[in-house]
Amino acid sequence: MNVRKIITIVEEILTEGGRPVSPAARVAIVAAVIENPWAGQGFVDDLGPGIDDNASTVGALLAPKVIEALGAPAEAYGKAAIVGLNGEIEHGSGLIHTLKFGDHFRKAANATTLLPAVEKRGPAGIVFDIPLKHITDATIRSHHQTIEVRIADAPHPDEIVIALAAASQGRPQQRLAPLTTEQ
Repeated sequence: MNVRKIITIVEEILTEGGRPVSPAARVAIVAAVIENPWAGQGFVDDLGPGIDDNASTVGALLAPKVIEALGAPAEAYGKAAIVGLNGEIEHGSGLIHTLKFGDHFRKAANATTLLPAVEKRGPAGIVFDIPLKHITDATIRSHHQTIEVRIADAPHPDEIVIALAAASQGRPQQRLAPLTTEQ
């Protein structure tokens, strides 16, 4: 796996709705800009070998970094694969929609739920939102949130941005009733 660069972004929300957020709500994103393993090959029928060679490696690279950047236990998490214009969305999906990738993050976050995801193809600098959900119960609405990401020079046409995001808590000042109130 060829990694061009790793980007770490930490957002700390101190005030929401004119009121202090205590403790501050933290969200961390760590992204790797990697060479698309299928670049220049045209349509590839079997993505398996490229997935086997890369998915676990990139998952193992990113998972500890995002937890470290968060600086707190993760309560919500998500993932993204943004494919450069010469690739297929399936290339990004193949790398992130496998236990070989996701289990690294689940273990690092002590999580049990499926990771919500975004996959998209676009040029360098494309804006994308990573959806986040609670790490053990996807029905906990306070943790449904998104974080917007933009990497100015990625992905190049033959690259993929693979990103993980984690939040230390749900949305600041959340006030929605629990899902059980609607049943």
